[in-house]
Amino acid sequence: MTIERGTERGGTVTTVPTDEELARSMAGEFRSGYVTAAGCRLHHVAGGEGDPLVLLPGWPQTWWEYHEVMPELASAGRRVIAVDLPGMGGSDKPESGYDKKSMAGVIREFVRVLGYDEVDIAGHDIGSQVAFSFAANHPEATRKVALLDVLHPDPSLREIPILPQRDSSFFPWWFAFNHVDGLPERLLAGRVRYLLDWVFDNFTENPAAVTELDRAVFADAYEREGAISGSNAWYATWDQDIADLGTYDKVTAPMLGLVSNMADGLFAAQMRATLPEQGTDVEVVVIPDVGHYFVEEAPRTVVDELNRFFG
Repeated sequence: MTIERGTERGGTVTTVPTDEELARSMAGEFRSGYVTAAGCRLHHVAGGEGDPLVLLPGWPQTWWEYHEVMPELASAGRRVIAVDLPGMGGSDKPESGYDKKSMAGVIREFVRVLGYDEVDIAGHDIGSQVAFSFAANHPEATRKVALLDVLHPDPSLREIPILPQRDSSFFPWWFAFNHVDGLPERLLAGRVRYLLDWVFDNFTENPAAVTELDRAVFADAYEREGAISGSNAWYATWDQDIADLGTYDKVTAPMLGLVSNMADGLFAAQMRATLPEQGTDVEVVVIPDVGHYFVEEAPRTVVDELNRFFG
């Protein structure tokens, strides 16, 4: 059975499967569930048996971002757990606690509640920032960490120009937009799909890789009460994240930076320049001919690289 949550497009209502239905649609035995960790009820989807691999999604997505790669990662002999971050999808949307150190603390408690002392962890976009903070603040719980396309917030964010630059195709206007208090919720209510389509169409080499179903699932999630406020807060806490980064020692767990060549190579150049300064055991792999949402664009490459790295 599916449910209609009023995701409108072209005058029609898109029928969006529930998280439970989406989990059951994947190859293998994947199930949707909830865990309360540090006072936050977190939605997650898990399957497979073996050592745990925790997957953290990014903006503007949910656990469903990983649905193409989860079955193959699980078939390699591990327990794969994709979790909606605080403020995302089926997870709670608290009023505070969106700095990456606090979010990493929630994920650390999530891991503990599931019964694991140590995990592999990978994140994309905002999820990558939380994964890095997890490794920096909880080294005892981190076996290896993979960062997909995005680094932890650092002072360079303050140098990004507000206006587009002639020598760069990268214009992250949503960084500032998501810092605005209260207005995005009013502008986007009932219209989230327009934002998502713009993002996916402009930051992929193959926009069709993020399918109609994918877009409907994500739009539905971000139309839920508190979801826009929660996702805004991931950005609005960057000042605190930058301050926290200045207190961290180098990450000692092995780190993989898996990065696109988007924005005329800007993402890859930043990853190559910055990540080796933040860890003691670092490698960077560039995936060519993809955009920011390469989990959908190049799932085979993502599976191969994560299987190789995590072992």
